[in-house]
Amino acid sequence: MGEEHSNGSNGSHRPLIPEIKFTKLFINGEFVDSVKERTFETIDPRNGEVIAKIAEGDKEDVDLAVRAAREAFDHGPWPRMSGYERGRIMSKLADLLDENVEDIAALEALDAGKLFAVLKEGDIPSSASMIRYYAGAADKIHGEVLKMSRGLHGITLREPVGVVGHIIPWNFPTIMFFIKVAPALAAGCTMVVKPAEQTPLTALYYANLAKQAGVPDGVINVVTGFGPTAGAAISRHMDIDMVSFTGSTEVGRLIMEAAAKSNLKRVSLELGGKSPLIIFDDADIDKAAGLALVGSFYNKGEICVAGSRVYVQEGIYEEFEKKLIEKAKGWTVGDPFDPSSLQGPQVDKKQFERVLSYIEQGIREGGNLLIGGNSLGSKGYYIQPTIFTNVNEDMAIVKEEIFGPVMSLMKFKTVDEAIRRANNTTYGLVAGVVTRDIDIANKVSRSIRAGVVWVNCYFAFENDAPFGGYKMSGNGKDSGMDGLHKYLETKSVVTPIYDSPWL
Repeated sequence: MGEEHSNGSNGSHRPLIPEIKFTKLFINGEFVDSVKERTFETIDPRNGEVIAKIAEGDKEDVDLAVRAAREAFDHGPWPRMSGYERGRIMSKLADLLDENVEDIAALEALDAGKLFAVLKEGDIPSSASMIRYYAGAADKIHGEVLKMSRGLHGITLREPVGVVGHIIPWNFPTIMFFIKVAPALAAGCTMVVKPAEQTPLTALYYANLAKQAGVPDGVINVVTGFGPTAGAAISRHMDIDMVSFTGSTEVGRLIMEAAAKSNLKRVSLELGGKSPLIIFDDADIDKAAGLALVGSFYNKGEICVAGSRVYVQEGIYEEFEKKLIEKAKGWTVGDPFDPSSLQGPQVDKKQFERVLSYIEQGIREGGNLLIGGNSLGSKGYYIQPTIFTNVNEDMAIVKEEIFGPVMSLMKFKTVDEAIRRANNTTYGLVAGVVTRDIDIANKVSRSIRAGVVWVNCYFAFENDAPFGGYKMSGNGKDSGMDGLHKYLETKSVVTPIYDSPWL
């Protein structure tokens, strides 16, 4: 364990920051240097200081990782184990997350600027639960018996798709790792994982835990590096059978293009969002304001489902705005290790500057800055929670995904207007509806073009519920049984029946 950091303002002690043990690539069960022996720095967003130097993987390293994964799939035990055996090993991995939750939470808070308390109580236990969910599904992968005509008997087999490339984002490093790795493991796949260059530390830590749990060598390989090099090599690799990506729509296009130009590998994309939260006149204003605040500013706005377009019906708008300002003033921005903080720093300087540039653009385009709009402190990447009014769907801050703590607050009159404006976007990831009227809830839920609609709640994720978007928010689903089935191929096996004309 490393140095103990004290919480200077009140004398309490912050969690122990774990020693950074794993900084190399993880290929075929071993931590190794990159072929070119290059490294890059991962940065602490609290202060801009270097945490560690990480091995920088490139095409040659991806080739080695894919070779290990291909050997493990074609000749290794993992795809040939019973689902029960795979499930037992996965359950051990979940146990190891629980046993190391404090170290993992500190590591990710340090690397991503995420709140330590939320990681410890939320992201990491949720990820362990997700592993157990798919561990329980591993021995329930069944085909069907087909009632065929003309004297034929048919069955379907569900088989693992093969070697999978997982490319994961920086905003939820742990959850995104396991939302992809866990179902792929349950299906019997082997894989190469490329974590985001901003947040590589926990992915390498999980590779070590997987080995401890008994996952055979070559099944999980982790190549740290950059998107245009390591990520691109995964996307176009001829021996990778599928790519699962979460990130921006722009990069999603590149991945789909690379997959099409190589071996037409299967592609699953969970991309950007610009989600509407629609609040009707009959809503509980206090609760609705709380949902809007959390929906926009949770995880410092670095979340693809942020409800950053908030539409409020005109009958309660003025009262709602006052309540929202009141709550926003109590939204504490600070060190992610401080238990009183509700928002930590943006993940890195680039994202920090991107968010601030959107705020400046919103002001230039005529938006009214209701609250916030500035950076905080002399070091680190902290930004005030920011709310704009006097905006419309043609403005960049309303139209484009910012990935920061910026909300656009707008007024509407009728249900049909709310639906029309909510759908006036290229995205379609999620939407929120706040109303006590079941008829309104049903109409809006069925009318909005989004993969998930939350009614009188927000961020209501659960292992059972498939998650994925419409339109430019991507294709394919994570979570639920859909999240497992995408890693499976369906094979039909047909045989003639005795005395059939085929004999």
